[in-house]
Amino acid sequence: MINANIRPEILSHLYNDKKLAVLIENCEINIQKGPIKVFDDLIRSIVSQQLSTSAAATIYARFINSMDLNLNISEQILNKSVEELRSCGLSFQKAAYIHNVAKHFDEYYLYDINWDEWGDEDIILELTKIKGVGRWTVEMILMFSLHREDVLPLDDLIIRNNMIALYEVKSEKKQLITDLHDIAAHWRPYRTYACRYLWAAKDSKFFK
Repeated sequence: MINANIRPEILSHLYNDKKLAVLIENCEINIQKGPIKVFDDLIRSIVSQQLSTSAAATIYARFINSMDLNLNISEQILNKSVEELRSCGLSFQKAAYIHNVAKHFDEYYLYDINWDEWGDEDIILELTKIKGVGRWTVEMILMFSLHREDVLPLDDLIIRNNMIALYEVKSEKKQLITDLHDIAAHWRPYRTYACRYLWAAKDSKFFK
């Protein structure tokens, strides 16, 4: 299958893994690079946790509609109580987490920094300081907001389970994680793209 929106050198490198090459031949991924909006995407990620796509979209739309987009969103969030934020359909916990994100970005002046100057692990270390933001969430930010090309989110169950199935991994616990890292080492420096193929193939015949 042709993936015209992926650079040829990336495909050529990933094709060296014969098992992954089968997925590349049969699945298509769509790489879209929009403007970098780490704060906005963190909020959207928190809203979306443990919800269906449609439910998350509805609640996020209510949240955005409750804000004046001509004014500072972070200030508006901090000026609202948790109960006011909950009126959009958010749980108490999610409303508190959104407060935490706004407070952290304000306190550490993260709105206008150049994220391109930060390494992946530095970003993970910084953003996971926020209560309610875990490593998986930041890895999604790295992949989809910051367009980093070499991220391996092994906490993602689809990625982990499909790697286990595709490569017939039999190990468990710490050894399993070590083995998955070893497999993914062959994808460097394009592990993000390999993971995108693993996601794309999740409902395919390869993992029935």
